[in-house]
Amino acid sequence: MNPFELTIGQARAELEKGNLSSRELTVSCLDRIKDVDRELHSFLLVTEKEALQQADAADRIIGSGGGAPLCGIPLSIKDLLCTKGVVTTCGSKILENFVPPYDATVIEKLKAQGAVILGKVAMDEFAMGSTSENCAFQVPENPWKKGYVAGGSSGGSAASVAGMECLASLGSDTGGSIRQPASLCGVVGMKPTYGRVSRYGLVAFASSLDQVGPLTRDVTDCALMMNGIAGYDRRDSTSIQRQTPDYTASLSEGLQGLRVGIPREYFGAGLDPEVAAVVKNGIEILKRAGAETVDISLPHTEYGVAVYYLIAPAEASSNLARYDGVAYGYRDAKADSIIDMYRETRSHGFGEEVKRRILIGTYALSSGYYDAYYKKASQVRTLILNDFKKAYESCDVIISPVTPTPAWKRGAHVDDPLSLYLSDILTISANLAGIPGISVPGGLSREGLPIGIQLQGSHFGEETLFRVAYNLEKGTGLANRCPDLG
Repeated sequence: MNPFELTIGQARAELEKGNLSSRELTVSCLDRIKDVDRELHSFLLVTEKEALQQADAADRIIGSGGGAPLCGIPLSIKDLLCTKGVVTTCGSKILENFVPPYDATVIEKLKAQGAVILGKVAMDEFAMGSTSENCAFQVPENPWKKGYVAGGSSGGSAASVAGMECLASLGSDTGGSIRQPASLCGVVGMKPTYGRVSRYGLVAFASSLDQVGPLTRDVTDCALMMNGIAGYDRRDSTSIQRQTPDYTASLSEGLQGLRVGIPREYFGAGLDPEVAAVVKNGIEILKRAGAETVDISLPHTEYGVAVYYLIAPAEASSNLARYDGVAYGYRDAKADSIIDMYRETRSHGFGEEVKRRILIGTYALSSGYYDAYYKKASQVRTLILNDFKKAYESCDVIISPVTPTPAWKRGAHVDDPLSLYLSDILTISANLAGIPGISVPGGLSREGLPIGIQLQGSHFGEETLFRVAYNLEKGTGLANRCPDLG
């Protein structure tokens, strides 16, 4: 087995035994990137020199008998997390040459633990998209089938993990942007409870929805990554001051006494039969592990897409107002007045999808329309949250598909953005409600494309999610199953 094929848990064991050094592991990943990324297009930037320096430092720590569980582990980072001294583009031309003067809190945490950062990976511009086709620089491929999307907006993160270019990755989830690409690429991806992981240094899309989370090859690695990044941060006003448990302690077999909710609204029209079959098999696996199933209803699910695509663009309209060519980022040099400079900078710096959402959001917040759109959407958001609160009175976790279909061909929805918005219907509600969710590989379609299973929990219910996900993974036998890229 090549070192890059190891999970975090396996690699850590080899590092501690002295059978493997972090430098050897890092070089293996860097060589893997050189071999396959010309086809996968996951990495926007590889920081080889810095990675090798970090690996050598990790080897010294491990050699002295120390080191956290992530010490010496090579990771990729979604390119909207600020990295001090390293370009952070958010997949946008407007930030093409932006070098942050500080690290995001999650990056600080990883560095403090001795993790190795291999570089920054591709994403939809400002995390706005479901396929990563909105990236201004390159579009990551699905490692399982050439010409198919890797999902979005954390498509580069999912592709780099599935393609074994790194052992794990950090992404962000605003409406499903970790769970959806994790499902389409056959890896594990968790969106934590809102406030569980610091957003400081995460370039904002929609501040009340964004959350940082891990993408990994198995559930154990996901728990290890969550241990490494979760916790209170006084620099993030939305961070919750709550003790962080050891998530790996939740990874035990058996689900006796646990209730799994099956929401009828998530299994309706438009669901691909192969996806439905995979999820139903997952339900049977959990039942064999001792869980009880409960039929539940989330009656306001049908309004989720409309609510999300008013609230998220409205917040984006506000957050992206800072990119005006004055303080940092791209500036149109040809304009001869400040108004023209604003207009031309934003017209040329932003891509079509970002401009579309800014316009939607600005309209929803404008005088005469605020009450009819943004305010109404916020009220329905509360109804969606109440749906989940009521559901968790009768169940502990909720099981469902992640997406209505497996991955699709690149370019299939380029001229129909609304159809892509509708593909998020099964993941959006967790962000609106602020609850945690995880995608676990459930099977493959007839075409050989991965299909994930989504588990959602109550606020700060990550421990229960990990327990159920671990049993689901044991039942499917799909842990660390990756495509053959040669």
